[in-house]
Amino acid sequence: MMWLSWRQFRVQALFAACALAVIAVYMGYLGLEIRDAYDVYRADCTNSADCAQARSQFRSAYQNTLLFLATGLALIPALIGTFWGAPLIARELENGTHRLVWNQSVTRPRWLLAKILLMGLAAVLVTGAAAALLTWAARPFDEVVKEQFDTFVFGARNIAPVGYATMAFTCGTVVGLLLRRTLAAMAVTLVVFLAFQIFFPNVVRPSLMPPDQATLPMTAEAINQAQNLGSLGGGSVIGGVKIPSAPDAWIAETSPLRTSDGEVLSGAEFNACLDNPPRTGAGGTFGDTAVCLAEHDLHVDILYHPSSRYWAFQWLETTSYLALSGILTAFGLWRIRRRV
Repeated sequence: MMWLSWRQFRVQALFAACALAVIAVYMGYLGLEIRDAYDVYRADCTNSADCAQARSQFRSAYQNTLLFLATGLALIPALIGTFWGAPLIARELENGTHRLVWNQSVTRPRWLLAKILLMGLAAVLVTGAAAALLTWAARPFDEVVKEQFDTFVFGARNIAPVGYATMAFTCGTVVGLLLRRTLAAMAVTLVVFLAFQIFFPNVVRPSLMPPDQATLPMTAEAINQAQNLGSLGGGSVIGGVKIPSAPDAWIAETSPLRTSDGEVLSGAEFNACLDNPPRTGAGGTFGDTAVCLAEHDLHVDILYHPSSRYWAFQWLETTSYLALSGILTAFGLWRIRRRV
């Protein structure tokens, strides 16, 4: 049974091996280049001002490249689910070859389980190897930038991609079993998996562990360290704040700007500082606006996760995806035993 499954899968396996070899060569080249640039960054980082400039140059040199690679790695599980998982049973049912297979001595559940184990293992090896190569190549960059909780970065490093690949493959297999049409199963698998990849990081991941709470005073210096003020929907909001004692923490939620009595700063006062602040000649990212807002004695309440929880989140998310894969596999085995 395993030998027959391998013969049917060998073309996809050969293509995956060639693609992985290309990825390995490029990641090796990129990793060495990043390490050379990291040595230059360390040499230029002699004081706080020089470190800030060197860090900015180092980040701008590789951020877009690594973001593109993280996006590409995120597509590997989606492609595995679409082109390996969805046709696995759907093609047999669509072509009618299941009648021959299911009338042999091998039972339907055993036939399905053998295919899932073989191709699922291949999916784990390909995705895990690609994630390990990217993690190695980007390690000096990640140590400097410290954005390990960023959505794309978190999902493209270490063990999390293995869980994604497993779930995508089993999802495609079950969708193919239910729809019995290859193209329809491929389309539905791709849409469902991508939708789930948007849902999980934004809704489920922040709830995997209870966050810590903190109140940050919004001085002019703190406001200038933020990433943005205001939003398209309006309101007295600030984004991208940093905790001085834990600058690499994951900020899960930030309240609107609040006054000393806990009330939200009015939109009129916020817009006045944003659009027409008193001229003080202050520097920084937001300059006079930061000084104007700081005069209101503001603070924000935040929910955050310290960087020490990174591996806990990696294991919890990977385990969640593996558990879901197990549930889908069990459903597939139950379904194939009872369908006519």
